[in-house]
Amino acid sequence: MSKTLTSRLLPVAGALAAAVLLSACGSMSSMPAKTMFSQDSLPDSIKVPAGNKVAMETVGVGEITYECRDKANMPGQTEWVFVGPKAVLNDRSGKPVGTYYGPPATWESMDGSKLTATQLAVAPAGTGNLPLQLVKANPAMGSGAMTGVTYIQRVALKGGVAPATACTTSSKGAREIVKYQADYIFWKAA
Repeated sequence: MSKTLTSRLLPVAGALAAAVLLSACGSMSSMPAKTMFSQDSLPDSIKVPAGNKVAMETVGVGEITYECRDKANMPGQTEWVFVGPKAVLNDRSGKPVGTYYGPPATWESMDGSKLTATQLAVAPAGTGNLPLQLVKANPAMGSGAMTGVTYIQRVALKGGVAPATACTTSSKGAREIVKYQADYIFWKAA
């Protein structure tokens, strides 16, 4: 190649490389953002009403304590009774962002804000799993991530049901801890 031809092609090649690079960058910005939680596949009873949007998605990993107690109004009969949860709430990347404990059921952010809630509905989540759940949040205590939360959904459940071990009159007072995992989706007014 002659020196003249090379000196003419070099700016064209540089412009073409810049165009390709800009095109690649432009297509990156049109890539879809992280997919937000969708409640489309959930039963209607636990869907959050319109006018709310997802504020935070967490994965609760922990345990539920049960105690063997007398059945209410059934002398001589016993059953496993839910005592309370204890879980770490992680963001989608696995970083701890809060805790969930009770009673009463309390969601607490690492920033110190926390709230309790009132159960509105449950729906089956499959054999061996706690039910799906929708709760209406009470006003948050403190200010931070929990401030303004309107609803919390418990979805994507794994485990957590009462133990399969026998609960008898001779084992009254015994406690069993069961592992579980659930996504807790926090909603705020849109």
